[in-house]
Amino acid sequence: MMKFVILGFDGPDGQAKRKIHRPAHLANLEPLNRQGKVLLAGPFTDQAGSLIIIEAPSLADAQKFAAEDPYTVHGVFERTEVHPFQQVFPEPPVSG
Repeated sequence: MMKFVILGFDGPDGQAKRKIHRPAHLANLEPLNRQGKVLLAGPFTDQAGSLIIIEAPSLADAQKFAAEDPYTVHGVFERTEVHPFQQVFPEPPVSG
């Protein structure tokens, strides 16, 4: 399992659309959250968009997750970026 940073950048109507689509966005995250694969998620306080850090099997899986998120589908995010991420601090637990 690898870590990925998803950056969602709000479109011009992002704040208005965000309120409408937030329940579906959170529901989309919930299955991964229950599996312990949402490491961090939330909006930027300057209203530029959101940051999501997840664990996924591959870059393609993380990109698919970002593309299918209700915030992307309904235009809250006008664009997203997905980047592989290596955590250094705090030191992640060693999995065996």
